[in-house]
This record gives sequence, C-alpha cells and structure tokens, in this order.
Amino acid sequence: MAESALIIVMPLLLWGVFLFNRLVKDRNRVRAAWSDIDVQLTRRHELVPRLVEAVKAYAGHEQATLAAITELRSQSEAARHLADKAEVEEQLTAGVQKLIALAEAYPDLKANQNFLDLQRELVDIEDFLQYARRFYNGAVRILGTRIETVPDNIIANLFGFEPAEYFVAEHRDAPRVSL
Repeated sequence: MAESALIIVMPLLLWGVFLFNRLVKDRNRVRAAWSDIDVQLTRRHELVPRLVEAVKAYAGHEQATLAAITELRSQSEAARHLADKAEVEEQLTAGVQKLIALAEAYPDLKANQNFLDLQRELVDIEDFLQYARRFYNGAVRILGTRIETVPDNIIANLFGFEPAEYFVAEHRDAPRVSL
C-alpha cells in the first residue's frame, strides 16, 4: 500500500517541482528584462542634460521646453510605479523629440558635431529601449499566461506568484538624424 502511494505521490511531487522551477525562471526573466529597460532609461536620462546644454547654447530663449524636459527626467527617476514611469517616459520622449526638432530652426546647432553625436546616441538608445520593452513585455506575457493557466496556476497560487505589469508606452519613431 505504501509503495503504491509513493508511486502516485512521487511523480506529482516531481511535476510540481518542475512547474515551480519554470515559474521561477519566467519571473527571473521578467526581472532581467526590466533591468535591460532600466539601463536604457538611465542612458537616456544621462543624455538629456547634455542635450539640453547643447540646445541651450544656441537656443537659450527656449527655456520653457528645456525646463520641462529636465523636470520630466526628474519625475521619471522618482516614479515608483511602472504605469507612472511609462507615462512620464512617454512625455519625456515627446519632449526630447521636440528638443531635436528645435535644431531645425537653428542651422548652427544643426551643424554642431557635438549635437549630431548626441542625436545619434539618442537614436541608438531609443532603438535599444524599443527592443528591451518588447522583450520585457513578452516575458511578462509568458509569466502571466503560466500564472493563469492550468496546471501552472495551481503552483503559482500555492507559492504566491504574481503577474508583472506591462511597460506600455506609445511607440514613437526615434528622432531622425539629419546629416
């Protein structure tokens, strides 16, 4: 009798361990993917003051735009909830694109090599950020699907696995670099 119980319990236990480990792997993939987004956001946040300074040298009277971008950068760094951060980052992206568009009105700025380098760096960051966001949201989708579907949901509920938030930001094309 004990042997037959062991024959039934052992495969169920192994199956539960397999499901648990798969959920842990998915949760860690989400965390790693968020880290990639955070790196790109940090890179962009470090670029913003340099971009603002470059524009300020040529278009100092655009103080409202420059101040708004600096404030959005601070708000993003202070945001604690993913939805709040995504909203502020979307506004920051629009502000930076507006800043880049200002260059069109200032031929000397548009021709400045430092500004052109900053523009190229911004385009690279935006490309990496878009890729990281897609990867993160894919990892969130996989984890969420596992948490909600049988049989993984049994283990997920038993061990308190929670779905992660999507990082939703409206897609905008990266700023164009005009040479």
